[in-house]
Amino acid sequence: MTSSTSASAGGTTKPLNSRGKVLFASLIGTTIEFYDFYIYATAAVLVFPALFFPNQSDANQLLSPFAVFGVAFIARPLGSIVFGHFGDKIGRKATLVASLLTMGIATFLIGLLPAATNDGWVLLAPLLLVVLRFLQGLALGGEWSGAALLATENAPEGKRAVYGTFPQLGAPIGFILANLLFVLLSTVLTPEEFLEWGWRVPFLLSAVMVIVGLYVRLKLIESASFQKVQSEGKVVKVPLGTTFRLHWRGLILGTFIMFATYVLFYFMTAFTLTYGTAPSSLAQAQAKAEAAGKEFTDAQAAAFVPGLGMARTDFLWMLIIGVVFFGIFTLVSGPLAERFGRRKMLLGTTVGIAVFGLLWAPLFGAGTVGAMALLIIGFILMGLTFGPMAAVLPELFPANVRYTGSAVAYNVSSMIGAAPASFIAVALWQAAGGSTVLVGAYLTVAAVATFIALWVSRETRDHDYENNVA
Repeated sequence: MTSSTSASAGGTTKPLNSRGKVLFASLIGTTIEFYDFYIYATAAVLVFPALFFPNQSDANQLLSPFAVFGVAFIARPLGSIVFGHFGDKIGRKATLVASLLTMGIATFLIGLLPAATNDGWVLLAPLLLVVLRFLQGLALGGEWSGAALLATENAPEGKRAVYGTFPQLGAPIGFILANLLFVLLSTVLTPEEFLEWGWRVPFLLSAVMVIVGLYVRLKLIESASFQKVQSEGKVVKVPLGTTFRLHWRGLILGTFIMFATYVLFYFMTAFTLTYGTAPSSLAQAQAKAEAAGKEFTDAQAAAFVPGLGMARTDFLWMLIIGVVFFGIFTLVSGPLAERFGRRKMLLGTTVGIAVFGLLWAPLFGAGTVGAMALLIIGFILMGLTFGPMAAVLPELFPANVRYTGSAVAYNVSSMIGAAPASFIAVALWQAAGGSTVLVGAYLTVAAVATFIALWVSRETRDHDYENNVA
């Protein structure tokens, strides 16, 4: 077996993967994965209602793409089991390559799907969209944990949280790349061209980034921690069984430690775009329907709930500005988590999220300026809570079940936190007649749940990360 380590004077091991290679490989993979994931989220708001659910009511056209969006989150726990099993059995490197290939192929094929408006595709097109969305979720279920372990298992002592911010940074970078491309296409193409073929370009271009990501990851050497598990014969036969039997507490805590982070992020991205670009008045809704050549019925008028009424491109630019703050504070969170400890730093951030939920409706009610303030504050909090997670969740588990444990916790949390988030937000907004006060209240409740999980957990900063096995 090719060694990835060299002995130091004290008898410990040092990774031979260089710092630049580790950080770039963990960053490029998650950037690609999140780019692929987010272009679906953006398309779900902008074009999928008309393309894949053309015969449904306006309300159901909004909800149906989000329901398909949630399919990926149901798949993610399954992906965490499958990829986690192989990540703890055969290694991090091969598993990361497999997850990236799965995500890339599924995303590319979404870009080739015929619309349901075409003859013979009314039922088949939405069904294939569900299947490919499921595969996206399956892949992301294995990607995140592998990238987190790639970074943290190669980190110097006292730098795990800092190194762990690099795979996390893939989320804001992937989001910015995806939405910049959508803004560019929306600008240079007519609405008809964008709806007909322009939306496919981001999905098809993902193939180029996948090739780059595969090249980088194939050049990696297996982590020292996993090779130590192998050399000592401590690879477990069934990682999932060992994890549930011996580390169930870590699974529960990790799931709820991530809960508010997931709710916040999908409120900040998918829901804000829906609310921000929804018509602000009946007159605007009628004008929008007329521009699209559709009849605005009495039933639609009765079910109408107002949004901000902003142009799609304008709000996408606001989101991109907000996500820049997400990226900056993701990097800031690493040193803070090393200095103050993961638990203390996240407790303070979670209190901030709870308060932010109470300010949600007043900020959105203050027009464009308030919306921009909401996006900046929300994404700052997102960076501070998301950044340390690549260190926190793996630290809850020993090396020989670390891939499985962190993946299952992360992705079960996605199923209960992220999957229903956009759907619940739209439903609460409609139930409140256009007010977003209930949306903010839900975020505050999520923050309380996460605060409790953090409160009963222990600090993990000083755990023996390399030598700890089940």
